[in-house]
Amino acid sequence: MLQLDPYNVILASNSPRRKELLSGLGIQYTVQTLPNIDESYPKDLSGADIPQYIAGQKASAYSEHMAEDDLIITADTVVILGDEVLGKPKDANDAYRMLRALSGQTHQVITGVCITTKKKKVTFSAQTDVTFVELTDDEITWYVDTYKPMDKAGSYGVQEWIGYIAVSSMNGSFYNVMGLPVQLLYHELKKFV
Repeated sequence: MLQLDPYNVILASNSPRRKELLSGLGIQYTVQTLPNIDESYPKDLSGADIPQYIAGQKASAYSEHMAEDDLIITADTVVILGDEVLGKPKDANDAYRMLRALSGQTHQVITGVCITTKKKKVTFSAQTDVTFVELTDDEITWYVDTYKPMDKAGSYGVQEWIGYIAVSSMNGSFYNVMGLPVQLLYHELKKFV
């Protein structure tokens, strides 16, 4: 069991999936979020570097609010299909468009994570290749209407119905696709003890 006693661990995310995954590590933590954090990134940044950059930006937003014993965890996830970066959908039509594009294709899910204290800042990322079977229009519409995946990169939650019926193969961490590469996070946190 990882003991992070010298630190007040803070998850800077309202994502229920990230809360569930961090709780699974048995770490005591609180959730704190700041409103209106800038999640933009330089347009010339490669897709694979975007989530790590945004996780770092989120961490920087907390710097003036941190106590000496705070350890803040920030994260960002993107889905990449070819050269297109799929973030969170703008609306149901955008969610449908993304899932139609992912249907029958292999895409990459990349989560960037930043662990920050007053004295140290570490960023890292994990990538998982995910292959979807061909989806029907009815399946996509039903999923979007039923699950309303507007808060999910790529418009889907792998732990939901769509993950059960669409994912034919995966190379990499399942938990990374959920939004937090907990195995990597655990080993990085061990270095802070």
